[in-house]
Amino acid sequence: MKKLRILLADDHALIRRGARAVLHSQRGWRVVGEAGNGTEAVEKAKRLKPDVAIVDISMPELDGVQVTRQIRETVPNTKVLVLTMHDSDQVVENALDAGAQGYVLKSDLTLCLVKAVKEVSGGRRSLTPKVSEIVVKGFLKARSDNQLEGRTGTQPTSRQLEIVRLLAEGKINKEIACQLGIAVRTVEAHRANIMQKLGLHSLADLIQYALRNGIISLQSR
Repeated sequence: MKKLRILLADDHALIRRGARAVLHSQRGWRVVGEAGNGTEAVEKAKRLKPDVAIVDISMPELDGVQVTRQIRETVPNTKVLVLTMHDSDQVVENALDAGAQGYVLKSDLTLCLVKAVKEVSGGRRSLTPKVSEIVVKGFLKARSDNQLEGRTGTQPTSRQLEIVRLLAEGKINKEIACQLGIAVRTVEAHRANIMQKLGLHSLADLIQYALRNGIISLQSR
């Protein structure tokens, strides 16, 4: 089994203990650090450079969305998985926009955490069933409001579709640039053009577009 170094960030020691027990049941997985607040989580991520950081949304000093954004910007090789009790569509959207590659509800911890860690560490996006339902409802609503259709009727180019897929899978601009062998500024320009062409306003909208058009799937690959 693949060896994984994991950081746990939650202000409740009991939750960290439960998550650690689940994670340590997997051969080769090791929790290399724990944090009780957002600032500590970012600092430990920078220092330890874990493969996966599991973060709560509600934490002192910095919330989980801020933590996710800072980790993805400063330690781009670390995948972020949100583990939280919050299941509102706005919180899910904010976390995805910040760069989270997975979202697990604490009520699903024992059933879904291992699977989610495997998926995000393998470069895939992982949403538990209830969160998937929230995302799907979001893009159905957006479709009914005509927000996901390109206003000019033009379609993305093959390169833009490739970038849509990578963004929807949770890659950041630097990772996409490296994978495609292009400059970060080129990725940024493509991203801006894609959002304008398709009438999208956030990364969550882009994920919804990718789902609707079969560019990515919520099902495990």
